[in-house]
Amino acid sequence: MQNKSMRPSVRQAAIFETIEKRGRATVEQLAEKFGASAETVRRDLSALAEAGRVRKVYGGAVKVNIAKEGLFEERLATNTRAKREIAEKLSQLVRPGQSIMIDTGSTTLICIEAIMRHRDLTVITNSTHIAEIVAAAKNGSSALLLGGIYSDNNAQTVGAQTCAEIRRIRTDHVVLTISALDSSGAYDFSEDEAQVARTMIEGADALTLVADGSKLGRVSTFRICELPEIRNVILDVAPPSDLGAALIAADVNII
Repeated sequence: MQNKSMRPSVRQAAIFETIEKRGRATVEQLAEKFGASAETVRRDLSALAEAGRVRKVYGGAVKVNIAKEGLFEERLATNTRAKREIAEKLSQLVRPGQSIMIDTGSTTLICIEAIMRHRDLTVITNSTHIAEIVAAAKNGSSALLLGGIYSDNNAQTVGAQTCAEIRRIRTDHVVLTISALDSSGAYDFSEDEAQVARTMIEGADALTLVADGSKLGRVSTFRICELPEIRNVILDVAPPSDLGAALIAADVNII
């Protein structure tokens, strides 16, 4: 146990080093290790988080270890079985005649194939791939493709115009894919995509997140939402115990 008179800057540096080595640490663990009160540790974690050195989560903090998102085609070929399992679960939440707003992603692209078994849907999306699948279904469903700045990497529209169009629409469901989910919320690697997702949430009657196991406990940069904003999270595996507890405490349905 460290000396309680340790200077804040020294203690914060030591806390940062501990989290870097472990990947994550709780307030209680750090308080015991450094002989400080829980409140002191929380202040230290807040200071480190504001400096971008760690990310605070429920009950502690995690290492900031940002990975880059791969090319869309590469992501589409990754964890395909898990994504198809998620798609089947999502399809069970959808009813004919409903309106669904869905964002761009390898998981949502697989999900739309399952969703299109239902007739007479109105699908609002910023993904040209998803819009094409809806139009090709020829089952009475319609695709509304949001305008904006076109990004050919993910075949999507983003930006202020996209968000302005979203704000004029209210839907039965908003379905979003994410880059990371932990006990502090859902995140994306792209600020442009996170901005679109946040705007979609504003007009949502129900928000459903879809994520395979690789996204759980992962660290990303731009927050999409906090856990209490989510109605459903559809997974292919059970979440880690700390994340599961946080989701249950936020009254999120884990499917």
